[in-house]
Parts: sequence; structure tokens; C-alpha cells
Amino acid sequence: MGFTNSSLVNYTKISPNKTVNRNHAIDTITIHCVVGQCSVETLGNIFAPVKRQASSNYGIGFDGRIGMYVEEKDRSWCSSSASNDHRAVTIEVASDTREPYGVTAKAYASLIKLVTDICKRNGIKELKWKGDKSLIGQVDKQNMTVHRWFAAKSCPGTYLYNKMGEIAAEVNKNLNPPAPQPKPVANSGIKVGSTVKIAEGATYYNGKKIPSWVVKKNWIVSEIKGDRAVIDKSTDGQNSICSPVNVKFLTIVGATSTPANSTTAFKPYLIKVTAAALNIRQGAGTNYGITGCIRDRGVYTIVAESKGAGSNKGWGKLKSGAGWISLDFVNKL
Repeated sequence: MGFTNSSLVNYTKISPNKTVNRNHAIDTITIHCVVGQCSVETLGNIFAPVKRQASSNYGIGFDGRIGMYVEEKDRSWCSSSASNDHRAVTIEVASDTREPYGVTAKAYASLIKLVTDICKRNGIKELKWKGDKSLIGQVDKQNMTVHRWFAAKSCPGTYLYNKMGEIAAEVNKNLNPPAPQPKPVANSGIKVGSTVKIAEGATYYNGKKIPSWVVKKNWIVSEIKGDRAVIDKSTDGQNSICSPVNVKFLTIVGATSTPANSTTAFKPYLIKVTAAALNIRQGAGTNYGITGCIRDRGVYTIVAESKGAGSNKGWGKLKSGAGWISLDFVNKL
């Protein structure tokens, strides 16, 4: 087993109280409280006498500085459990001398950094805390332990004990940072009829993530207003989604084009509905769901046209954004 030590260490004083060469890979973190707002030097002096029979791999002072007292290749004498200390990196944190044994903000911040570093170097991909003593050694379910599980002690104190879940969450954010947001793409002259590609990781205008199958295709822009572009037909003619996207996520992939079955750019016009009940659909075709129904034989504005199933004259898109209607049942004014 190959072991390294943290580069975050500010002070080193190796204690004689240790077992040379641990017998287990590092897969556990055990956090303790010192019961004293001491410095890393003071903690080193505490662990120096052989008669003390105690040590930890690392210690964090009240000022956030980090000390090392037992190298990671060796087992510290810290948790009243040889089996735990052979597999765990132990960390003593300077704390108050009475319950809840609080720690300083600087010490806590250094604790998060140190635990993150330990996990990264030892291949611990996720820190897990359940607060369940029965899960000791079952690192696939819980890989944090506390001293009170092995001896009649309150260590690590109420403050740190109640923070274990938060510590795990903070460390896991560092171990698995969120994917970077896609780099905005300039408009670059996008207009109605442009063929565009969507950036990886982009979202719809409402913030919902765009599915990967949509990102993989090229689309025709049917509307554009400010930074809001509506992508409608896919260039392969297989899909029509009529969905708004911020233009920063779009880039032109070819000359402005209009496939035979795509929405075309034209001047809006007025129509009068002739049917007693005319269904409004999500897209251009009877294969799309019904979103409403026109029953007033009223006058409406059509802002786009498209061919589609179930209509001989094609489909018209309502200016209101409610959806598409069949042009078989209207008169153009």
C-alpha cells in the first residue's frame, strides 16, 4: 500500500505513540475534538511524551493551521480502537473546553480542506455519514466514525458530532463539483429560418435542462424575439418541438434554410375560424396533443405555417402561443 501525506501541513512533530505501518488501506475518516483551543505546536507537545500513549495523524489549531503528528502510512493511537485507527485517518480539532465543544470558523474551514485532500489522495470518492454505530467497517454505507463509538467519551463533542452530515456534504461538493455551465454562444446573426446547434448542457428558456437527444440534432428557428429563439423542426424532419431557447446557447451550423416541411418565415395574417369546434394542438399535426379548442368562430392571427399530418392545407401557429390549428377549417382574411 502506498501512502502520502497532506501538503496542507504547516507544522510537523512526529509522535512516538504510533504503530509503524498500518495494516489496512485508508478508507475512513475519524474526527476528534481536543477539548482546548490550542495551537498545533501545543498539540504536538501533548503527543510527544511516550507516557501519553496517544496521538493523531493530524491536528488543527484554533487559527486553522494544520499539524501532522503521525504519517498516514502509520496507525495513530487516537480512537480507542486499533482496527479503526488502522483504516482511518484521525484528526484532532482544537475546541472549547465545555459542551458543545465548539470550534472556530478557521478550524472548521481547514477541517473541510484537509478531509477533502485526504479523500482525494486515498481514492475516497464520497464521504458517507449515517450516524449509525452498527455500520462501523461497512464503508460502502458509512466511512466516518467517532471516538464515542469505541469508548465512554463524548468525543468529538456535540458541536462536531452534529456537523458530521454537513462536513460530508461540504467535502463531497469538493470531490464532485457540479458540471461547468456551458459557455454562452453569441447570437451571430441568428434569425427565423436559421439552422442552429444547441450547446452541451444548455437549458430551455424556462431553465429546464435540454435532453441530450435534442442537443444532438440541428434545428430550424421559427421565431426570435430579443434573446428568445423558438426552435421547431429538426433538420432530419423527424421532430417538431416548438421550444424556446436563449440564443446564447445557439450557434448557426449552416446557411439559413427552410426544409420542405419546416416552419417558413412570412408575414403574419388574419384568419376566421369556420368550424364550430377547432382543436388547438401542441405541434403541427394530429399526432400532437390537444391543448385547447376554439368554439367562437373568431378572428385570429397566424404567425407561422407548417405541413403536418391530418391537414390538407397545413397548420397555422396562433400568435397567442396557445398552439397550432388546422388551416382546413379557416378562411384567410
